[in-house]
Amino acid sequence: MAEHSTIEWTDATWNPVRGCTKISPGCKHCYADVFAERFRGVPGHPYEQGFDLRLVPEKLAEPLRWQTPKMIFVNSMSDLFHDGVPDDYIEAVAKVMVKANWHTYQVLTKRSPRMAGLLSGRLRFAAERPHIWWGVSVENKEYGLPRIRDLQKSPASVRFLSIEPLLEGLGALRLTGIHWVIVGGESGPGARLLKKEWVTAIRDQCGDAGIPFFFKQWGGVRKKRAGRELDGRTYNGFPMRINNPVSPTATALVWAREIREKYDLSQAELLPILA
Repeated sequence: MAEHSTIEWTDATWNPVRGCTKISPGCKHCYADVFAERFRGVPGHPYEQGFDLRLVPEKLAEPLRWQTPKMIFVNSMSDLFHDGVPDDYIEAVAKVMVKANWHTYQVLTKRSPRMAGLLSGRLRFAAERPHIWWGVSVENKEYGLPRIRDLQKSPASVRFLSIEPLLEGLGALRLTGIHWVIVGGESGPGARLLKKEWVTAIRDQCGDAGIPFFFKQWGGVRKKRAGRELDGRTYNGFPMRINNPVSPTATALVWAREIREKYDLSQAELLPILA
């Protein structure tokens, strides 16, 4: 989607899939859905089809042309593990992440059973790469806690939780094998309440467990005014990043051509990848 991102915990977003469907309370006020539907029916716009799920193979090789190492949020406008995305396509996305290993990837899902199953199977080659971080969304006990357990069962090298929007107190969390925790409130019209004690309880548990803690926002209708300070300070914790060397441009071009051939992309579609 963008080589630069305004999301506080990443540098860039990459969307080889667009669109999604709502599956839990955390999806109620989905920012991506609201954004995409604004452009439904606009000819030529990337979201001409609104938030309908679709693959975007012309975006597959995008990280290969970004020569400056970045933290990349994978599918900020979708869910890579949506049941409408074929296993072969998910594997293709993973292969790009493995090849363009000078970046750090943040893969986030609400469909944790499928992710855990694939990471233990055909995505095992990517699961154990420390530059690829695998995470689940957590909004409440009913839906979020089972996702944490699924993530913990996976062979991922780096596991993280995006506890946003946090909709209730989560109580005592089992954080074994978790390497990063993000917490944030919902923003925009109709934003649901975030209580301070819910946030501090998670922060304190992360501190006790030695887990980096990132507080993204209080949220609300005017999220900028509410800010992101907690008890007078800003929490910007991150896991350690792996610094792999940037591959030569020629290597990226070879991989881009292979992607074009596999997915039958036209030369016109390939040009933005090679630019």
